Formats: sequence, structure tokens, C-alpha cells
Amino acid sequence: MRHARRRIVRRVARLAAVGGLLLGGTMVTRAVASEPPGAPAVPHTLARSASDAGAGLVSRLGADRTAGHWVGSDGRPVVAVTDERTAREVRRAGAGAKVVRHSLSELKSATSTLRSAPRVPGTAWALDYRSNEVVVRGDSTVPRSDWSRLTDVAEDIGGFVRMERTEGTFTTRLNGAEPIVSTAGRCSTGYNVTDGRGDFILTAGHCGPTGSVWFGDGSGDRRVGKTVAGSFPGDDFSLVEYANGEAGDGADVVAVGAGKGVRITGAGEPAVGQRVFRSGSTTGLRDGRVTALEATVNYPEGTVTGLIETDVCAEPGDSGGPMFSEGIALGVTSGGNGDCDKGGTTFFQPLPEAMASLGVRLLVSAPEEGTAPGAAPSAPSATGGGTAPGAAAPGATAPVTGVDGSTLLSRLTDRRNVGPGMLVAAGSMVALVATRWIRAEQDRKAYRRHCSATWG
Repeated sequence: MRHARRRIVRRVARLAAVGGLLLGGTMVTRAVASEPPGAPAVPHTLARSASDAGAGLVSRLGADRTAGHWVGSDGRPVVAVTDERTAREVRRAGAGAKVVRHSLSELKSATSTLRSAPRVPGTAWALDYRSNEVVVRGDSTVPRSDWSRLTDVAEDIGGFVRMERTEGTFTTRLNGAEPIVSTAGRCSTGYNVTDGRGDFILTAGHCGPTGSVWFGDGSGDRRVGKTVAGSFPGDDFSLVEYANGEAGDGADVVAVGAGKGVRITGAGEPAVGQRVFRSGSTTGLRDGRVTALEATVNYPEGTVTGLIETDVCAEPGDSGGPMFSEGIALGVTSGGNGDCDKGGTTFFQPLPEAMASLGVRLLVSAPEEGTAPGAAPSAPSATGGGTAPGAAAPGATAPVTGVDGSTLLSRLTDRRNVGPGMLVAAGSMVALVATRWIRAEQDRKAYRRHCSATWG
């Protein structure tokens, strides 16, 4: 019985080893036949494709037949529509459809009416596509009388304007993701950009007016640059020109804390429901979801419109830090309420709008054909990631290593390389040789026992 079990175990081990050899050989063959590891992969992520598909449908069908789009829980795009005929068109295009009462034109008209009302500091509103409402929030600083007047305005607009009181205070987050310091306070760097002649840091506009001088440490010994352009209030972005005119090595990486970074490969527009990440010099890397778009915030310093609303937390000092998803730059931190202990709402200045206004483009790692190295225009969609050993200077982090394939381990585990197949084949070969050796050793011992019993 014991010998039968041994034979079964040996047979299973040999079959597994032979199967591993076949699998490893197939993997190597497919890797050799496919594109080399150094070739750029086609940019594709589920969130990006869902966002692009939803935005395309809304643009094609128009603001009177649709009411926004978002990424569903299953990763598919969902489009709000105003009638069943449009819903059928959306479903035929492969997206989900939700029939709602109010169109995107009506929602935007409501926000225009709110903007024309007397300004109330401490209030904010945004388009909630999923509930087909305009949500108006008032923080703890808004007096009851002002809130009552704004409520009357909302009621005159219609029942699709929802009024909410919220805890905390809507403030700019002055005081990336590396820290930069001036007489105005402390902010975080956002992204490295260029106008083709020199390099800049794109950060929040409320961090400091034009002419503000920035330093890379608290002692003021290392001058980073000076603010040369910006917009706040109205928008919330500014441009800091590097003192030496250059961002330096690793300009396409944003720091996320603990000496690590993420490689940025392009810029894009977010979608409601999309998971995003934010990095800042106070609280480091945090994540959450986009909850609304086209947000307006009435900060004490002034009103900012066209912002991205999220449930990502932030604290003073995180202002200007980058918000991104899967290597795609989406915006810079503007302000919000709450903190990273209790949570809260954080608003972001969209990046494409800021770059278009300032006449700059992202510094990214892989320039497109026909562009200067290191100064490629931002792509509409791409993927990327990595870790950096540390930041050499604010806004100019060190080159990424590890995930980008610069280490032996990453090359071996790259599914487009021959490494995984070779590892499987080698392991199977070792297992096959081992089973043969074990069988030979067992046969030799059995022969000795037989001879000992026969001859004494």
C-alpha cells in the first residue's frame, strides 16, 4: 500500500513538472512573438475608457437630451438622459442609461442663477449627475439669515436644488507634492510644466500673488523660483518659474511620501465616480472618489468656479498638490473643509483648463513624435506609475526606478518579457530532475535491503 502511494505521488509530480515545462515554453514563445518590453503599450484603463465613452455620448447627444455621466460601480459608463429614445441610443452604444427629469442645460442654468445671487462666503455648490440635482452646501460660518436668503433663491429655481449644511469651514489649504515656502505661507508643488523656453511649477493660485518668491525649505537657504502668472479668485492656479530655468531630472514624477513617487504620463478630465489620488506636503498620499463637477466655492478670499469636487481629505499646506489617477494628471488642490481624521470635501482646479490659460504643457517622460524630448504635450489618456528614491528639489523629483522596468525583478516579471516563461520552465526542469533522482535513490535503497535480506 505504501509503495502504491509513493508511485502515485511520483507520477503526479512528474506530470506537474512536464506540464510546467509546456507552460513555460508557451509563455516564452508568446513573449518572443509579441512586441518587445521596451515598446510603448497602448494606453488603456477601464476608468479612462468609461470616462471617455460617457463624455463622448454627452457631447454627441447634447445638453438638452443628457444630464451628465459617471462611472458606475461595475466600471461601465452611465449617462443621464431625459427620454427613453435617448436612453435606447445610449444603450446601443454600450453604456448604461438613467432617465432623469432635468437636463444638463437646466442644471447649468440653476448654477448661473446661484452665481448671480448675493455672494455668501462659506457656501459651495456643484452638479450631482447621479441624483440629477444641484447641491448647495453651507459651512459653519454661514449666518442663518444668509442661508435663509440663499434657500429662497434655491426654491425659486425649483425642486432640483438641494440645500445642505456641512461641518467645518470651506477654506483654501494654504499653510505635492513637495513643500514650498514663501512669506504668504506653505504650499505644495503640483506639476512640472514648460512653455518650450523654460520650466515652471504649476500650483494653486491662492498660494501667493505674482512676484511671490518661493523656497524649498523652512530655512530659506534654497530658492526655488518666483510666481510669474496666475489667477485667483475666479480660477485657482499659478505658475512658479524655476530660478535656474530648469526642472531637473525626474520632472515627470510627483512625490507621494516616504521617498516614493508616481510617474505622470499625461493630463485628462475626471469623471464622477472615478477613483483619484491626491498628494500634499502635509498629509501625503490620500485617495477617494470624484463626487461632482462644475463646482463653485465661495471662499472668504473670493469665489472660484469650475472646480472638481471629491471626498478626498486635505489639510492646510496641501494646497497646490497634484490630483491624479493611474498616471494621468487631473488637477491641483484648491481647498475644502474637514481634515484627514474626520474626512471632508476637497475641491481641485482642473489641470487642462489651467495649462491652456497659462500656455504651458506637462513635462512627461515619453515625448510624442515631433515634439522635443522631455517636453511632450499632455496626452488625453495614458497609464503609468513608479517609485522615486526621493525628491531632488521641489517640483523636480529624482528619476523613477522599479516599476518602470529598470530593475532585474521588474524585467523578469514583465508579462511581455521572456522572464516569466523561463522561470516556470527552469523550475519545472528542476522538479523533474528531482523526481527522477528521488526515484533512483529509492530503488537503490530497496535493492540494498533485498540483498541484505537474501545474503545476510
